[in-house]
Amino acid sequence: MMSKQHGTTQTGLSVKDLVTTGIFTAIFFVFSMIGGVFFAVNPVLTFYMPLGSALLCGPVYLLLVTKVHKRWSITILGLIMGIIWFVTGMHWALSLGYIGMGFVADLVAGIGQYKNKTINMISYMLISLGAVFTYVVYFIDPKGWTGTMLKNGTEQSYIDAMNAAAPSWLLAVIILGTLLIAAFSAWAGGKMLKKQFEKAGITA
Repeated sequence: MMSKQHGTTQTGLSVKDLVTTGIFTAIFFVFSMIGGVFFAVNPVLTFYMPLGSALLCGPVYLLLVTKVHKRWSITILGLIMGIIWFVTGMHWALSLGYIGMGFVADLVAGIGQYKNKTINMISYMLISLGAVFTYVVYFIDPKGWTGTMLKNGTEQSYIDAMNAAAPSWLLAVIILGTLLIAAFSAWAGGKMLKKQFEKAGITA
């Protein structure tokens, strides 16, 4: 019985884990906003919002993984991010992107038992792609995307400016740029949190 209880403690999220996840999700959202808001308000630069958001959140994400290192914590992060973006009027693809990629990132981090720095870095790169999905829909279905955003309160003039500044190759730049910035952010976070990682037994 004691063995089973111990196993449950190690694999399930405790109340403390949920509180920790909530706190770091709030910080993750704030840092995401800080990094992306300067791009989002400009219709020409808005396409680079995922890159800005990915720049600051790496250390926060890695510290969350270090503190909890259990299945579902990252999924909860992605779920809450998706809900927040949805209720604030962002495109539904942004919300689904974070929810879906949060789940994928959780699975990937779990491959290394949440204790492998390289795999955790890849995991962060994947969840950072959540912010890209709204632009994927923008390029695939521009009319549908525009209709949704107009209903959400975006001005037509803003969308017209976006359309004028969106060459067909830009989506590849957004995706690759987000991956590169996220990788850098996770690498920098690893340097900043080296002592935390060593204490938690996280390997290279």
